[in-house]
Amino acid sequence: MKIDTFFTELKRRNVYKVAIAYIVGGWALSQGIAQVFPVFDVPSSVIRTIVLLIILGLPVALVLAWMFELTPEGIKRTETADAMRQLPKPKKYVWIYIVITGAAISSAYFSLVVIPLSNIGSAGRTETATVPGKSIAVLHSKI
Repeated sequence: MKIDTFFTELKRRNVYKVAIAYIVGGWALSQGIAQVFPVFDVPSSVIRTIVLLIILGLPVALVLAWMFELTPEGIKRTETADAMRQLPKPKKYVWIYIVITGAAISSAYFSLVVIPLSNIGSAGRTETATVPGKSIAVLHSKI
């Protein structure tokens, strides 16, 4: 098998997409685990084990992506899916609508919830801090 045809086959079988999705999802999961588990006093060895399992799962996910394909009728072996009739592909650029919708929702949340909550503590305060007329600042350094 030539190297060109190998990479073309990887693309046709969506191995690239699976690899990117797995890496992003695994990274997000490991970050969440690293943040949440210490709160519940989970030993760090458990966290390391889970992260190691996530890393070791990547080759398994890539082999499964090579062997199987997701079709509207379910998961099929690649050879079977190739023999099936091709349905029209969904419209391109659907992801742009998803990103725009997510940005609009997060902007609305930020402007309607976060900004008003940050102003709650400062409502009704008009006093200013007074600084004495003479003050001395002392800097100390170890030489």
